[in-house]
Amino acid sequence: MLQLIQHQSSGELHLAELPPPPCPDGFVLVSVARSLISAGTERTSVTKAQSSLLERALKQPQEVKKVLDSVRKDGIAATLRKVQNTLDSYKALGYSLAGTVIESRADGFLVGDRVACAGNTYAFHAELVAVPKNLVAKISDESVSFEEAAYTTLGAIALQGVRQAQAELGASVAVIGLGLLGQLTVQLLRASGCRVLGLDVNESLFAQAKEFGAELTLPSNRAALPAIEAFTRGLGVDAVIIMAATDSNEPVELALQAVRKRGTVVVVGAVGMNVPRSPFYEKEVEFRISCSYGPGRYDAAYEEHGHDYPAAFVRWTENRNMQAFLDLLAAKRVNLAPMTTHRFPFERADEAYSLITDKSPDRKPYSGIILEYSRPEAERLRYATVAASAKSPQAASKLVLGVIGAGAFAQTNLLPFFTASKDAVLHTVCTPTPVKAKSVQERFGFANVETSSEAVFSNSAINTILCASRHDSHGKYVLDALQNGKDIFVEKPLCISREELSAIDAAVQDSSAQGSSSRIMVGFNRRFSAPFLALKEFCQKRSEPISMMYRVNAGAVPLQSWIQSPEQGGRIIGEVCHFVDCMSFLAESVPVRIFAEGLSGANTNTHRRDTVSISLKFADGSLGTILYFANGNAGVSKEYCEVFSEGRTAQMHNFERVTFAEGSKISEKKFDGTKGHKEEIAAFVQAIMRGAAAPIPYAHIRATTLACLGAEESLQTGLPVSL
Repeated sequence: MLQLIQHQSSGELHLAELPPPPCPDGFVLVSVARSLISAGTERTSVTKAQSSLLERALKQPQEVKKVLDSVRKDGIAATLRKVQNTLDSYKALGYSLAGTVIESRADGFLVGDRVACAGNTYAFHAELVAVPKNLVAKISDESVSFEEAAYTTLGAIALQGVRQAQAELGASVAVIGLGLLGQLTVQLLRASGCRVLGLDVNESLFAQAKEFGAELTLPSNRAALPAIEAFTRGLGVDAVIIMAATDSNEPVELALQAVRKRGTVVVVGAVGMNVPRSPFYEKEVEFRISCSYGPGRYDAAYEEHGHDYPAAFVRWTENRNMQAFLDLLAAKRVNLAPMTTHRFPFERADEAYSLITDKSPDRKPYSGIILEYSRPEAERLRYATVAASAKSPQAASKLVLGVIGAGAFAQTNLLPFFTASKDAVLHTVCTPTPVKAKSVQERFGFANVETSSEAVFSNSAINTILCASRHDSHGKYVLDALQNGKDIFVEKPLCISREELSAIDAAVQDSSAQGSSSRIMVGFNRRFSAPFLALKEFCQKRSEPISMMYRVNAGAVPLQSWIQSPEQGGRIIGEVCHFVDCMSFLAESVPVRIFAEGLSGANTNTHRRDTVSISLKFADGSLGTILYFANGNAGVSKEYCEVFSEGRTAQMHNFERVTFAEGSKISEKKFDGTKGHKEEIAAFVQAIMRGAAAPIPYAHIRATTLACLGAEESLQTGLPVSL
């Protein structure tokens, strides 16, 4: 299929052939007929990527702060890799379209349904898109064209702004900013029985606003205030809806002067917010921010997982706003024909973007810009066949790699080291997002891209899998690798439940019984780092069990993050496994008993599995304590480990230095702060090339996984758990 993408370093636009996206549960796969370029929003996005790095930094100080924080936390080298990964990637464009369902895995939708789709992470300018059901609205009236329905996302945004204004029949409402969203807002207010006045710095927009129902149009400045006072019979407007896009505070200041006492100001557009206090205080103005399409926006449970809000409590969600706008189109209460100024075949999308980014004085005026899709469906799916028939780069005695999942972590900490290995061939990268697969392919030099994991496992040319997908998929992919006779490096955790672990145990036994040499490696990288190798050497000079303490200043993660989701295993299974493995490595033993306690309190934003104290007993008699805290200060180093053995102590300080105390002598070794990712991958590659066992025995991987599952059980029961 074809998709419009933009390179984040050069800013260049590409119409790329990409694999079609998969259709997960709760999604529909849509063949796109029309998509709308939202000129204001997309112009900003496109021109930002076309700016120099200095210009971007000056406009986005918050992003610069993130980079500096990353330097303090992860070091300069890792941060530079993250930044480079971002710059060497492609971004998908678009967020409002209409088309036909060609595959449905969502209740309420059938193949052949005409639908409108929303969302800047789903509704791209592409021939095929996969969209979750709460961002899809059915076009039930045949009189509504695909072109009209392509405006649905913007219609929902405008409608939510009107709802926030709570404008009653006969109320006077000012709309500041008469671009695409502003003109839609004028029509919606007029359809609601409001008296509408429009303001903008561009007076050429006034004629259309009057055509759509604005009784009065004025230049957007203080000189308009006397006319507004006359229009409202001296009261001031009941509400102001700001649709402008500017860094200036002037739209908000003007709104505060124009609105009546105890009136409402609603901000929909991106405007300056450094507003004076006095007008608020004197008029008791109600100031509201409208959140995009409506309730549900940016809520993963609603958008990604399809959990609707009950209409009895939330009447107008983003999906119901979309449906309401389609109803208005069907009733002919909204007129979009005058708003569409340009139409381009999708193959000429670059011309459309040249139009909106043109800064010349004689540039052509534009408003709604529609992209039209006309390629046959069979041609759109052609890439899947091309990718499957690509020539295999397999060579004898090589590790031929298929990658499933390629997020920021994989691109920063794993793929660079596979790429650097002379023994590894990068065959296929697979992600559910086509544009990400394309970005990773070009950055690292993969021969093929896929969006279906089945295509990777069934490819006989691939002998090794790198799994860096979300945690809930790890167990399945480990089983798929074993069943297909492939080695697998799975980024931690191995799996997230006892049932999955039992299934993997059985598959490992079956694989061994059949003489298969498939290896399982989990990304417990810290044991391969130079500081932990130094600790290991220290621990080997003993005749008794050791005591260990590992303190982790883990940092807070919002409860809404996928990492916190129970379906993903949570942070103990997802990260504490690292520290259990480190202790097993140092003690050369496996944990046999575990007890965990979490922080208790009335604050519902504190997750009890975020801040925990975990005690472990190992088979050789060693003791371990893991203090995993999410309530600390980010300025404190993340990791600190102490080992006590027969009157001797070693202290590891965040992978930067290790202090050794023996007798009256204290010595110190310094390190570069890296955590062993390069070394673990080198060890894994060499094990495969030499026909040796995986660098970490499966028994240790299993014991670590079981210990973390036991920690979760201990938190639930308040009791120690024998392993």
